[in-house]
Amino acid sequence: MELNNDIFSCMCNDIPNSDTFTKIEPINKGVSGDDKYCVETSEGQRFLLRISDIESYERKKIMYDMMEHIASLGVSMSCPVDFGICNGGRSVYQLLSWCDGVIADDLIPVLSETEQYILGIKAGQNLSLIHSVLAPDGMVDWYDRFIETNDSRFRSFFSCGITIDGSDAILDYYEKNIHLLRGRPQFFIHGDYHNENLLVSENHDIAVIDWDLLDSPYGDPWSEFSRISMCANFSPHFTTGLLRGYFDGEPPEDFWRVLALYLSTGALMLISWAVYVEPECLEECKQIAVKVIHWFDGMRSPIPAWYLKDFTEGKNS
Repeated sequence: MELNNDIFSCMCNDIPNSDTFTKIEPINKGVSGDDKYCVETSEGQRFLLRISDIESYERKKIMYDMMEHIASLGVSMSCPVDFGICNGGRSVYQLLSWCDGVIADDLIPVLSETEQYILGIKAGQNLSLIHSVLAPDGMVDWYDRFIETNDSRFRSFFSCGITIDGSDAILDYYEKNIHLLRGRPQFFIHGDYHNENLLVSENHDIAVIDWDLLDSPYGDPWSEFSRISMCANFSPHFTTGLLRGYFDGEPPEDFWRVLALYLSTGALMLISWAVYVEPECLEECKQIAVKVIHWFDGMRSPIPAWYLKDFTEGKNS
């Protein structure tokens, strides 16, 4: 996209210092709904520019302020630079630092097992920092929030007409273990922390991107791991490292039962979502559910089969 593009110029000419933008490239990846651009200044600096409808101003401002706080904790991420209103009052913009790198999901398959594990540790350490911000007082108990949002979605699977071997075991596990969510602590969460939202630099540092999907950015931090099953290039070594980096060692015993709850119920909710919203994704979602049921041995074991309990850095690589 050229700098003198009339549409872009009209939309962004009231962004401070936009007259220094000498290169502008649209970015078509992601699902946030924002217009996104890589912009380069006359001094060679690059930034990520996100533009949203003005109606989202309050939500965007809250998230921008929280990103500033998270960045101050030392999280490796696309950092806030500027925020404001543009396009004659019709849009809100966010200017963020640009992160160079390769999407982790694309890089993982070409790394050694040890490299995958070390990368996972870094991702887990980053996530632990993100989860260090306590939710404000007065939040509704996480159990009640989860039930209100997800119980009907979960149970809709059993009326959608799809049959998955092992789904009854998931229902039984859900009913016996949903109480584990009562009183769960609530912290700030990224909301979409997975391999496609992690950039890996040349020296294998991790940077977190795409912070803008949650209406309520607080919840049970362990729910963040519910995206594990949807990684296209799932890696047991990366994910084992992710958990150990997050917990600074072995995960606690009660974590496994909660993880099994999130992953198994999430797998069936994904199927019902596909049936009613994205039918073309149905087969892929069914395969995810089959995979998750296998991980937990038909819900007989809360520790997933992929967890490499005996793997250590440099071993078996």
